Amino acid sequence: MRCPYCSSVDLKVVDKRDSEEKSIWRRRECLKCGKRFTTYERVESVELIVIKKDGQRTRFDRNKLKTGILKACEKRPVTNEAIEKMVDEIEAELRGEEGIEIPSKKIGELVMRKLKKIDKVAYIRFASVYREFEDIESFQEELKKLSGKK
Repeated sequence: MRCPYCSSVDLKVVDKRDSEEKSIWRRRECLKCGKRFTTYERVESVELIVIKKDGQRTRFDRNKLKTGILKACEKRPVTNEAIEKMVDEIEAELRGEEGIEIPSKKIGELVMRKLKKIDKVAYIRFASVYREFEDIESFQEELKKLSGKK
């Protein structure tokens, strides 16, 4: 581990907490420059494989999942902690599955279900990309479903 500010390896752990999602949160301080930063440690587990719409298989990328959620939540009142928690929950649910191959459709549905509870605008943004809305009628149909109107 190196300090992200000065690259020193002279660090000390100031605080440590166990997370519900099998990760450890640590607050560290650099003994050289005195700056503090946070690290998360996760247990490395079996690699998940995502089966894309076209049948292609790729490794599950937690950062790609988080980036997609961040884009949907951009300029919305959704905290980084809420997004990180959502990503943790989705990953835990995927790892709880019996197999290691997960259809991308399942991941998209999980994201939409969680976004719908947190922020409806972020949900619509994500759904518009995920479901590939091609026209205004597609948006209107999804908005009707969201508001409960037929």
